[in-house]
Amino acid sequence: GDGEVGEDVTANLRTIHTVPLKLPEPVPLLEVRGEVYMPKRAFAALNEAQEEAGGRPFANPRNAAAGSLRQLDPAVTAGRRLGLFCYAVGEAPGAPSTHHDVLTWLERLGFTVTPGRRLFDRLEEAVAYCQAMEAKRFDLPYAIDGMVIKVDDLGQQERLGATAKSPRWAVAYKFPAVEATTRVEDIIVRVGRTGVLTPTAVLEPVELAGTTVSRATLHNEDYIREKDIRVGDLVRVHKAGEIIPEVVEVVFDRRNGTEREFNMPRTCPECGSPVSRAEGEVAVRCTSLACPARLREGLIHFVSRGAMDIRGLGPAVINQLVAADLVHDVSDLYALKKEDLVGLERLADKSADNLLTAIERSRHNPLHRLLFALGIRYVGAGAARVLAERFGSLEALMKASFDELTAIPEIGPKIAAGIVAFFASEQNRAVLAKLQERGVRTADERSPRDLPLAGRVFVLTGALTSLSREEAAELIAARGGKVSSSVGKSTDYVVVGDKPGSKLTRAEQLVGEGAPIHIIDEAAFLALVGARPE
Repeated sequence: GDGEVGEDVTANLRTIHTVPLKLPEPVPLLEVRGEVYMPKRAFAALNEAQEEAGGRPFANPRNAAAGSLRQLDPAVTAGRRLGLFCYAVGEAPGAPSTHHDVLTWLERLGFTVTPGRRLFDRLEEAVAYCQAMEAKRFDLPYAIDGMVIKVDDLGQQERLGATAKSPRWAVAYKFPAVEATTRVEDIIVRVGRTGVLTPTAVLEPVELAGTTVSRATLHNEDYIREKDIRVGDLVRVHKAGEIIPEVVEVVFDRRNGTEREFNMPRTCPECGSPVSRAEGEVAVRCTSLACPARLREGLIHFVSRGAMDIRGLGPAVINQLVAADLVHDVSDLYALKKEDLVGLERLADKSADNLLTAIERSRHNPLHRLLFALGIRYVGAGAARVLAERFGSLEALMKASFDELTAIPEIGPKIAAGIVAFFASEQNRAVLAKLQERGVRTADERSPRDLPLAGRVFVLTGALTSLSREEAAELIAARGGKVSSSVGKSTDYVVVGDKPGSKLTRAEQLVGEGAPIHIIDEAAFLALVGARPE
């Protein structure tokens, strides 16, 4: 899901043999976090069965596991032989205070955790162990692409906190990717939504990590120059992060003199406008704000599932809208009429009606979706949600200064600079004005700043008796507050229920150091939010 709406796969999880259906001892509240995976043997058997049945084989175990878990029929999931490795707990009153002890505790409760975990006193020892595991990775019964090194003490984890993208108390140690050798048949250039020209290698198709690869990223002009990649070269490719094909190096001793050097175009391959490269940047950009490729890619991002989620408005329809001169920026989507759509390829009366309904529905999306959809540089879905919660409206965000933005823990200097630059553009401000004129919601219905708990940060610990944790979080959010998963100096209230965990200890420690944190019980919390216990 997207953090708000998702799919309920509980029935399918019950079919995974490593998930205990009953705990051996009473636990008041337990939130377990883990990763579903498909063992190598199960993956091979599944693809063999798919091919025998005339179906399409899965590209890799990761895709197979995700598809298997989302089956409508739990019996199908049960036949896929999935596994679950648990790696952490969320809220768990009475749980141990270290990560290693938590995993041992989960094992005692019947959950499966990774068998290769180790506890070290020195970082050098942890790195050496990761290097040793790299040599054994292909002997494991499941596929891995690296290790994770974590701070063991959960209290220290809470103090370190997280950015909008990842925790500060953990780091991924990625293994070198599996490589294959193939030939570069051509180098083409694609223009992205920010105008960046990205070179891509067209490859002689080759099998790599379970998929057929025919294209690979070359990143930028400097990357090509540094590695001296030419059309006709024999090259080694791998999948960065086991996902994105990438050219690693040229096999120079196989050159025969027929290879051709590549030069980045001086004009945009889409619109013919001049390109430029800013000092200190590796990116070459199209200088035209009216470039159809920039518009097209920007529209594709704007309507995508994680953004405005306009179903039925895919790349093929967007290409036609741009070619027909019906759309010049994202605001024009909200001026489309049925007569504009009917007659486009694959758009009959009913399809046009459905698309207009989807566009109409998207006008009422929450603010964080719009912020992500706008494609502000460095603002991903997580940062967009943080900004929406903090400012409540597009107007308030537009007025925010660089210093005000960087004061938000999850917003760093790069994100802040991207936001300030975006709203400084007269063209962008004009598009935003048109979006508002055409009925797109640019503020959440009730601005957090106008609510009684505006800006207050709450942490919940222990089991509440009169309401669930989700109900408590809804009460807080409805009054403008925010629920955090960890206690820090920005915490305003810690609500203590039955059998609280390490969060209470951390809060008491910070109070002792002078932090203005209010530690309250359930009754005081209900009085604060104006709710009566049932």
